[in-house]
Amino acid sequence: MSQKVLVIEDEPTLARLLSYNLMQEGYETTVVDHGAEGLQTALQGSFDLIILDIMLPGMNGFEVLTKLRQNRIATPVVILTARNAEEEVVQGLKHGADDYITKPFGVAELLARVSAVLRRSQNEEARGKEQTEKVITAGVLSIYPEKYEVVLDGEVVPLRPKEFEVLLYLVQRPGMVVTRDDLMNVVWGFDYIGGQRTVDVHVSSLRKKLELGQQSVQIESIRGVGYKLVMPKKLVSPL
Repeated sequence: MSQKVLVIEDEPTLARLLSYNLMQEGYETTVVDHGAEGLQTALQGSFDLIILDIMLPGMNGFEVLTKLRQNRIATPVVILTARNAEEEVVQGLKHGADDYITKPFGVAELLARVSAVLRRSQNEEARGKEQTEKVITAGVLSIYPEKYEVVLDGEVVPLRPKEFEVLLYLVQRPGMVVTRDDLMNVVWGFDYIGGQRTVDVHVSSLRKKLELGQQSVQIESIRGVGYKLVMPKKLVSPL
C-alpha cells in the first residue's frame, strides 16, 4: 500500500513540483495551500509524513507544527525553510520537526530526506512493538521506554520523541561521554543528512526540561566531544 504524504505549501509551482515527484516515487500525495486547512487535514487524515512550509497564509508552519504535537499527532514532519535561515531550522526542531530542507533544493535531496525520515519512523515503530513494559530509573527520573514517557520526581515531563531517545541513550551510559556522532547515528540514523546542530538543539531543550527538578540528573557538555549524563552527588550511594 502506498505511503501517504501531506504537502502544506502555498506556492503553486513548488507545490506541483513536490506533488509530481513524490507521486513519481509511488507516494500518495495530498496538497493543501493554507496553514489552518493544512492543520485540519493533518488532524483528520492518516498520513505517514507531512512536508510543511514555514511561511503560510492563515497560520504559519510553526503554529501548525505546535498544534499537531499538542494534539499528540506524532506523524514525522519535514519543514521547508529559506536558505541561510538557521533560526527557522532551530525553531522548527524545537517545535517538533523531524527534519528540514532548505530552499532551493534538488529533487534528489527531497526524495532522499523523505525516504530517510519514513525509514526511521518505521524502524522506531517496529522497535516500540518489540519492547516489553519496563522502567529505567536514574535518581528521581523514571523512564518508560515503551510509552516514551519520562516522570521527574512524580511529574510527567513532556518530551518530543527525539528528545526522549537522546535521554534514553544517555541514561543507559551514566557518566560516560557520548559523542555527537554517536547520538546522531543512534537517534537519527546513519543516513541522516542533517548536521550536528540538530543534536545540540535537542540536548539544549532536553537539559532545560530536566533541570526544572532540583535533584534531577544533569547533561554536561564535553567541549569538542559531546555530552554525558551526571547524577547529583546526593543521589549517588557511597561506596
